Amino acid sequence: MRIGNRVFDTVNRTYCMGILNITPDSFSDGGKYKELDVALKRTEQMIEEGASIIDIGGESTRPGYTMLSESEEMERIAPVIEAVKARFDIPVSLDTYKSKVALAGIKAGADMINDIWGLKYDADMANVIAEHDVACCLMHNRKEAVYKDFLQDMAGDMTETIQIAARAGIAGHNIILDPGIGFAKTYEQNLLMINHIDSLHMFGYPILLGTSRKSVIGLTLDLPVEERLEGTLATTTMAVLKGCTFVRVHDVKENMRIIRMTEAIRNSQ
Repeated sequence: MRIGNRVFDTVNRTYCMGILNITPDSFSDGGKYKELDVALKRTEQMIEEGASIIDIGGESTRPGYTMLSESEEMERIAPVIEAVKARFDIPVSLDTYKSKVALAGIKAGADMINDIWGLKYDADMANVIAEHDVACCLMHNRKEAVYKDFLQDMAGDMTETIQIAARAGIAGHNIILDPGIGFAKTYEQNLLMINHIDSLHMFGYPILLGTSRKSVIGLTLDLPVEERLEGTLATTTMAVLKGCTFVRVHDVKENMRIIRMTEAIRNSQ
């Protein structure tokens, strides 16, 4: 698939999407990259370490987060997107679920929209993505973690998202699916979804796994956010083995090493 000016091999490779949170309250790195020069230095570092996409977020979506106004979110993200695109030759993803923010981000140069609500929060989001022919990552989410049959219900939710995209005219080659680890799922369901992430291949779209430093790792290993690297790397190994095209991570260098090593073993004859 093409994102911005880059073509990604969605069959044989796994790529790192580097996280750039320009927020004061993100669960892991809140406040670290609010200033533009610091954000640009962090972007440069992630590119040097092997990131293939930079995912910029202006509003934290950690548990209990405070929703920003559209105008405040736009003021945060637009200058950073413009600066990153002006300085670096790399695709930029915008992490937002609001159509007006998405539109502002696309005008600023974003090549992709990463929607944590899978087009179900804002009725105009699908139309914005379709009209501007940008890539999109559509994540599984729901208001409550109540399921009759978790994997079956999740597949039904993803089907609804794909149908919304199709009705709006979003091109199939622009769609990535994300199972939404840490969103509307219990601890056990998060583990189950990681283990069965390859079940999403039935939809025929590239898959992104985003587990970096999340609570499922903290709960499993009984570790704070700053000590969850090894747990994240274990999930990245699973992503490679189960055919995910992207992993969304904070620690690009370490995850790229794990990816290269796992791919080498998997591809050996």
